[in-house]
Amino acid sequence: MNFQHTEDRRMLADTLNRFVSEQYGFETRDRIARSAQGFSTALWGRFAELGMIGALFDEANGGYGGGGFDIAVVFESLGRGLVVEPFLDTLIVGRAVAKSGNDAQKGLLGELIDGSRIVALAHGEPDSHYELARVTTRAQRGGDGPGAWRLSGAKAVVQHGEHASVFLVSARTSAADDAEDGITLFLVPRDAAGVSVRGYRKIDGGRAAEVMFDDVTLGDDAVLGVAGEGFATLEYAIGCGVLALCSEAVGAMDVAKDHTLDYLRTRKQFGVPIGSFQALQHRMADLLLEIEQARSAVINAAAALDGERRVRERALSAAKYSIGWIGALVAEECIQLHGGIGMTWELPLAHYAKRLVMIDHQLGDEDHHLERFVALGAG
Repeated sequence: MNFQHTEDRRMLADTLNRFVSEQYGFETRDRIARSAQGFSTALWGRFAELGMIGALFDEANGGYGGGGFDIAVVFESLGRGLVVEPFLDTLIVGRAVAKSGNDAQKGLLGELIDGSRIVALAHGEPDSHYELARVTTRAQRGGDGPGAWRLSGAKAVVQHGEHASVFLVSARTSAADDAEDGITLFLVPRDAAGVSVRGYRKIDGGRAAEVMFDDVTLGDDAVLGVAGEGFATLEYAIGCGVLALCSEAVGAMDVAKDHTLDYLRTRKQFGVPIGSFQALQHRMADLLLEIEQARSAVINAAAALDGERRVRERALSAAKYSIGWIGALVAEECIQLHGGIGMTWELPLAHYAKRLVMIDHQLGDEDHHLERFVALGAG
């Protein structure tokens, strides 16, 4: 299998890397990440104009990419700039709609691709512990017509939840709380009666929210796909998100590595660059090998994204596991090789390290994905 990027993907990567480098420098990113909104509407529009959102979807759904390697190219560029705009949830919600939505629901995709609408995934719950099928938010059928469903429950760590106009909500309509069967996906408007949002800043920049649904009335037109059969769509869409996070981490690792190499070449002790010390050379060489292992795991996951379900999910869990422990290693080693200055807020490296650690905790940490990888192989 040929893992080389196509000419179009190479051009896309060059364009995105140049834009992020020139227009999304660290000071700009830090200002946006600390802002009350948590992202820049203006830059979100610019990203859309450049085609960064369109690359995440195939031509049938209004985009021009949509493959695993397209996702990897875009998110690796985002990782290099620690971009905080709502790409991840746009990808996850958009891919769910593209996979299972009806014609009316797929009309949302055009608004996602042109950047005019913000959406958010409302799936994780306070006690779900990364288990994809553990859903306690409830939706009960109350009849037919406009008030067909009543939705109640709480969702945690909803990215950009304060500014999303539509939530993709997972709710249990039958079966036990941890069963794959009986999960239904709903597209819920932010302004629906009974929806409340409490936002907060995230430790690695940007904002998230807790979202409450208190007896929200929904029609059948809010159901995405078939009622009670939403797990497969949810698993696939979140799998796209896992690949995105892993690719973002590789981009962040590359920048952390480059900053550390520059520091080793310029910081002097005893009149010579500290990079000439053999012990530090060995540590850096080991780190470079681990980063390449992470990159290989992401390539494998990208290649498997459109394959058979078990192969896809094992490759995604393998990549997320690898990214989890390698990301933590990169964060720790790069800070230690910088010495005390590596911990300062003013140095970009500290922010890359923080983001790498937090990526491990999004959509399942390394322990969760190691267990999942083993379970998928044993089934």
